[in-house]
Amino acid sequence: IITFDELMAAARNLSDLTLAHEIAVNANFCIKHEDFPQNSFAGTVKRIVHKAFWDHLESELNEDPPEYEHAIKLFEEIKEILLSFLTPGANRIQNQICEVLDTDLIRQQAEHNAVDIHGLANYIINTMGKLCAPIRDNDIKQLKATDNIVELLRQIFRVLDLMKVDMANYTIQNLRPYLQRNLVDYERTKFQEILEETPSALDLTTEWIKESIEDELSSISDESSSSSGADSSSKPIISPTLVLNNGYLKLLQWDYCKTIPETLITDEARLQELREKLNQLKIIACVCLITNNMVGAAIVDVPDFADQLKRISVPLLEGMNKKTFDLKEALNGIGVQICSKVNRSLTERGLPTLTEEMQNNLMGQIAHIVEENNPVSSLIDKRIQFFMRSLLALPSFQKCMPTIPGGLSVIQMEMELIGSQYASIVNFNKQVYGPFYANILRKLLFPEAPMGKAETPTN
Repeated sequence: IITFDELMAAARNLSDLTLAHEIAVNANFCIKHEDFPQNSFAGTVKRIVHKAFWDHLESELNEDPPEYEHAIKLFEEIKEILLSFLTPGANRIQNQICEVLDTDLIRQQAEHNAVDIHGLANYIINTMGKLCAPIRDNDIKQLKATDNIVELLRQIFRVLDLMKVDMANYTIQNLRPYLQRNLVDYERTKFQEILEETPSALDLTTEWIKESIEDELSSISDESSSSSGADSSSKPIISPTLVLNNGYLKLLQWDYCKTIPETLITDEARLQELREKLNQLKIIACVCLITNNMVGAAIVDVPDFADQLKRISVPLLEGMNKKTFDLKEALNGIGVQICSKVNRSLTERGLPTLTEEMQNNLMGQIAHIVEENNPVSSLIDKRIQFFMRSLLALPSFQKCMPTIPGGLSVIQMEMELIGSQYASIVNFNKQVYGPFYANILRKLLFPEAPMGKAETPTN
């Protein structure tokens, strides 16, 4: 049982860990300025409240004499935002902002109806122009062209919100190299803190590794039973590296409706995307293999015909991982287009086109790819798994790629790209969580051995 404070501390640590990981590994990660949709309930409420506020401010400034209290509060808020943009050591501009936007002085001026509100707004705009990113120059020009003071203040806050996002992204950009250099130690330390606050934080990971061990034992048992003269009494020797690699391979076929192991949460979206890309590539490879087997003699002299088949398949398989996608219908469309392509190629070379029976057979074979235990689909799936397993076994995948298995040459470039991304995720995950995996493997494989805190590798 853990306390609420411990749970919240673990949640904060997980949030920090996830954010740091995303900044470091995702070069495109940035914060975007998003607002509520105009026709949404939240958007409607926000619009009504904001309009009421700015209408009230306008009525105060139109009084005789004007009432400046709400405007002064806005200037005070603007001052704090401008100061937050300053880097350490920018003393001159800091002193200037504090001097010009001195709310005590502005209140004294308001008491004597001597506030130069347009002058203050112009100073704010000029200061924003000095501090903003070049992408905001056009927004600053539009501010300078606005005459109505209430509309001007409203637009100033809009641009300041954009500048906050720009500043956050600038900070992320500067932070990324530091995080990349120190990410392994940072993530491991954060996860250790999570584990200390919530001892159950490795339950799913333990179950994931346990399933991999059971699969490996089952595989060894099948091999032993098929081998004559095998010593069934000896205890099987299991490689921890092989167990982990088999566990990582499962992630390429993982049902992402289920919760992923805790140590892989930070890469869940990337792993799911790789699985979806592999599913599409598997269909393309199946289509090409079936076509070559059935009409290979007719297209053997056509250069790059496999690439032409790929170009036919890719657009029709776009979005195939969405729940609303009809894969059978897409495969029927692919079959029709391939028959048309083959016939056109045969006609151009003065050869007889495919018979109706051959076309129906080809389209039927392609449509059957979607069926469970389809032999062509199973074969391609095994070869994809073999390629990925070979990739994980390499000491350095950056230097060389494993040989592409037969039937996958048409998707070789895509397989190598996905394989490189996958191996990078796996290798980094091993670096960070290796000590935790070692303890789990020691507990499951050698239960008599003493257990301890996750040890940090010396290398």
